Amino acid sequence: MAKESMKAREVKRAKMVAKYAERRKALKEAGDWEALQKLPKNSSPVRLHNRCKLTGRPKGYMRTFGISRVTFREMANQGLIPGIRKASW
Repeated sequence: MAKESMKAREVKRAKMVAKYAERRKALKEAGDWEALQKLPKNSSPVRLHNRCKLTGRPKGYMRTFGISRVTFREMANQGLIPGIRKASW
């Protein structure tokens, strides 16, 4: 389980990316790299990190489902994900 502070930091970064998205796009099209560097570092979408929606785990993230591999496996074993069968794990 991820720390609450880490999850909150990711939410804060996501809000900042959304806030500066249009400005970043306009500066890139204009080629104004100096103004682009003056924007906050956390406004870059590269700094976002995918986390499991249920546990907040940063590693083993499955983009298709939005959860970590561990959570996916637990849910599949419980039959909560339709169309998924246990093979040999």
